Amino acid sequence: MSELRLGETSYVVLGLIEHLGSATPYDLKRLAQLTTANFWTVPHTQLYSECSRLAAGGLLAEQREQTGRRRRIYRLTAAGRRALADWLTGESNAERYVLRDPGTLKLFFGADPAELAGAQLEIHRSRLQSYEALSSSMQEAPQGWRLALEVGIGHEREFIRFWSLLAPQPGPHG
Repeated sequence: MSELRLGETSYVVLGLIEHLGSATPYDLKRLAQLTTANFWTVPHTQLYSECSRLAAGGLLAEQREQTGRRRRIYRLTAAGRRALADWLTGESNAERYVLRDPGTLKLFFGADPAELAGAQLEIHRSRLQSYEALSSSMQEAPQGWRLALEVGIGHEREFIRFWSLLAPQPGPHG
């Protein structure tokens, strides 16, 4: 049997389940929308399939409701806790930075910076505004959640600074 390969989606699932104690994939989807989706998007279908894969690999225990919708409820196993702890301390997987920004990709492939800047400024200003609003409501959230949000706020401010440099400047009369 081959070793179970874990990626970022695996750790999103393990970390969210650790926080919740036990969860259905739908519970994970809802929590991810409020938390990790602000900086790490995972399609909800992938959350469902990753839960099954991690359960088959022994990192999650699966329980099925006996009545109603017969939803699958997952919780961490001891092996799942170890895998998450190893990843959190950097003992597994080589660290690599992943940035997926459509505006930067368009810029790379030759889009007109001045034309692109206006739309990018709107996107990043809107995102910054929502992050700052979220920040004021997260005073009771775990420290890691608040710090991750601060990283997002910093990124958005930097994107705004950068795209502002490329945006056409109004002339002296307009």
